[in-house]
Amino acid sequence: MEQINLDCLILIFNIFELIEYDNKSLHSCLLVNKKWCNIVVPILWERYYPSKINEKLCNVILSFLPSSSKKLLSDNNIKLPSSTLSKFPLFNYISFCRYICSYNIYKIISIVLKNPNNDHGRKLLEQEIYKLFISQCKNVKYLFWQTRQPLTLFPRASIFFSQLHHLCIDIDYVNSDVLYELAHICKFLNSLSIRSFSHNLSELIYLIDAQRNLKELILDAVVDEKIGKELSKALVRNGTTINILCLNSIDNIVLSSLTKLVNLKELSIYCWKNNKKIQHLAIYGFPNLQRLKLYGHLSSFKEISLLIEKTIGNISDIYIGNINKTAKETGILIKAIANNCPKINCLYTYIEPKDFIHAL
Repeated sequence: MEQINLDCLILIFNIFELIEYDNKSLHSCLLVNKKWCNIVVPILWERYYPSKINEKLCNVILSFLPSSSKKLLSDNNIKLPSSTLSKFPLFNYISFCRYICSYNIYKIISIVLKNPNNDHGRKLLEQEIYKLFISQCKNVKYLFWQTRQPLTLFPRASIFFSQLHHLCIDIDYVNSDVLYELAHICKFLNSLSIRSFSHNLSELIYLIDAQRNLKELILDAVVDEKIGKELSKALVRNGTTINILCLNSIDNIVLSSLTKLVNLKELSIYCWKNNKKIQHLAIYGFPNLQRLKLYGHLSSFKEISLLIEKTIGNISDIYIGNINKTAKETGILIKAIANNCPKINCLYTYIEPKDFIHAL
């Protein structure tokens, strides 16, 4: 029987990575022969998520802890599961992982340590697991950082962070020194997501400015006036690369800075206290917009309609979660969408039946 050329086989499985593939089918490929197994194993391990962490998978991960880590844990009365693999696995599965999430780490810790009050043990085990991933992950792309562990100081951290494409970081867990260090070793992010900051951190601006090709910026927090002005300046400096912007609030953002995002394709704003901000936003145009998501208290749809009318017809998704169901000018919104959004696929908003007459 003719054998598939190795390069063709790799190409086929690379295509599987780009589409919704069936994990069960991929698992069956492991049994074909060694060649197939060598190709499929990395694909399966590149995509593991918190919901998939179970005791068996936990034991496999812990088996990769170096002897020094195992001794340290043992000396501190942290007993690893007896089912942890005694022999080194055939593959270095950790090296294939692309997605590192704090939830995964917490899940592993909860499986090992049954006592939730063992703070010292939890911190020590957490430290050694993070060290393992940072030292062994060769193709990491995504990190969700929700830990107080000094990740930037761990061995091989500079290589690890230089490979990241997506970083989601909860600022409540880090200090200014960490952000400053990140700005020096993490410069190739495509996506940066910031959560829960309620204090001034100028180093956050350094981190944003350090990126050389930042395409997506998510600010899931309310900022004060001072940091809002600095963030606005950072948006201007990154205006040519950012095409996805998600803001929890625009109350302290200088709106004129958004006009510098000349390639903006997706704009999401989840909360605002001042309706005048939306009115001012309508003054500016985002012609290349493809997705618009707004959630807040609107008194009128007029301003959003004006925003839509200034696009060049590429909008496919509109989400308007208006808390105020008595908002005026719904008909103007429907008419603006009907006349300016030929590619619309999804529309979510509050509309009464009588308003559809405007779409005719």
